[in-house]
Amino acid sequence: MSPFSRREFMLSGAALVGGSLLAGCEARVNELEGGFTGVNIDRGHALRDRLKRGGDALAPSVTHRAGVVIAGGGIAGLSAARALRLAGVDDFVLLELEDRPGGNSKGGSIKGISCPLGAHYLPVPGDDASEVQDFLEELGLRKRVAGRWQYDEMSLCHSPQERLFFNGQWQEGLLPMQEVGAGTLQQYRRFSELVAEQSRAAAFTMPTMKTWMRHGGLPASHAALDAITFDAWLATHGLGDPHLHWYLDYACRDDYGASAARVSAWSGIAYFASRHGFHAPSEEQIGEDERDAVLTWPEGNGWLSQQLAAPLAAKGPLRTGHSVIRIAQTRHAVEVDVHVAETDRIERWVAGQCIVALPVFLAARVIQSAPDFLQQAAKRMQWAPWLVANIHVDAPLDDRAGAAPSWDNVLYADAVPGGLGYVDASHQRLDPRPAPTVLSYYQALGDLPDARKLLAEQPWTYWRDPIIASLSQAHPDLAQRATRMEITRYGHAMSIPVPGDQALLGRIGMAGIQGKRLALSNGERVPLTPTPASGRLSFAHADWSGYSVFEEAFTRGWGAGALTAMQLRGA
Repeated sequence: MSPFSRREFMLSGAALVGGSLLAGCEARVNELEGGFTGVNIDRGHALRDRLKRGGDALAPSVTHRAGVVIAGGGIAGLSAARALRLAGVDDFVLLELEDRPGGNSKGGSIKGISCPLGAHYLPVPGDDASEVQDFLEELGLRKRVAGRWQYDEMSLCHSPQERLFFNGQWQEGLLPMQEVGAGTLQQYRRFSELVAEQSRAAAFTMPTMKTWMRHGGLPASHAALDAITFDAWLATHGLGDPHLHWYLDYACRDDYGASAARVSAWSGIAYFASRHGFHAPSEEQIGEDERDAVLTWPEGNGWLSQQLAAPLAAKGPLRTGHSVIRIAQTRHAVEVDVHVAETDRIERWVAGQCIVALPVFLAARVIQSAPDFLQQAAKRMQWAPWLVANIHVDAPLDDRAGAAPSWDNVLYADAVPGGLGYVDASHQRLDPRPAPTVLSYYQALGDLPDARKLLAEQPWTYWRDPIIASLSQAHPDLAQRATRMEITRYGHAMSIPVPGDQALLGRIGMAGIQGKRLALSNGERVPLTPTPASGRLSFAHADWSGYSVFEEAFTRGWGAGALTAMQLRGA
């Protein structure tokens, strides 16, 4: 899958839209303003150069003290901080590389319009995600009314929710349905039956650690799925329909950053059995689409990360622009050395406990004498690069025939490698009058050769032009309407759940949690969840579940924070 040159893609895009991308249109694309935003890659590269120098360049100029240091300010680190606060622990500091916390769940804005820079929705959590449910209840998004739980209607995704550009027009829902044959429908139904069979053998929970807790580790049926790729499992069951395969491949790239040829069969089934559901319509129900409810905001999950960070900003334990470069356990404490971007100096934090809320590969680099389980995980796990392109348009776009504009908009067989379509940042607006908006286009790059190098070295226009050309298939006036594009790059956006990951992570996470509960400041006693730990270190990141979604990151952070609070009490 070698990337097109800019000129080749513009020409192919012109052919795809019937010649509408002509010379004048290409000139309009060339004038489109924009650039890179979000993640500060230059800061990371400068720190890398300093680390290479070593010696005095890494000597700390000042030492601080805290009861707990949280290394990493993504959702897991923010959730860990919340767990500490609720357990009555106030003596902690959270260190974050970027200027704002949130990790993959940050929001931004273009010309005054809020938009996501990463994750953009949260499915309404089931009972297994009780920690997430409690957080949403705290925010007032979840309330018990007449004995039943209800979610805030303003935060639930408004209809229409999703559509697919397929066979030259928009259709409701993302499962290809227009003019597909009986054989395709039969394969849809067969896959739905197989998902149900696997769920009956052993339930798939979200977060996945709840499955491990229920079964004392990875169930046998899950282990069998974890041993092979999703593609291999589909072939074993004779599921080769191209429309079904496209949809399942899209689903894998959507949550895992890579195709069905790379991810495990466990993850391919878990996508539907634990979070999204798979609803195969009967022949009498063609065109109908059951949708699972999701919560979303104009800035995506950036809204949730803002709520988690707000108490920290008010009380002062949040330190942004602080890059963790070394973590070392001593006999009586943990030393955490950081590079402070504002002052360009090294500072040291000494604490009784450290919550390592960093990606596994980064934790393995910065922890001295890293525990064996961390080294094993870092060696075998893989991570997908990612790109989010936010496109400001000055007026609603011209649609081809078919379904009405939706929140989630996907192109069947998108010509952009890893292209996942876009969400409309203004979808939750109640004002029906036409207005400018931002389209947040997602590109999963886990299957693109040298993607990380391309993200670091290519100019932003390298990514801009193919995206505009591809989306112009469905929106012929996009090049005229677009006024600015801002691109956020993630070199290691998410771990890819490849075969064998669950077997390894299940073994790592199950030690020493059975029956333990933590008393909170409100009088509640909550059970601990599986948390990798070593001495004074506890680990919190979605990587320890094998894939990156909000529920996993949040619950991992909560578990590490609760474990740390219990250790501080000497329990």
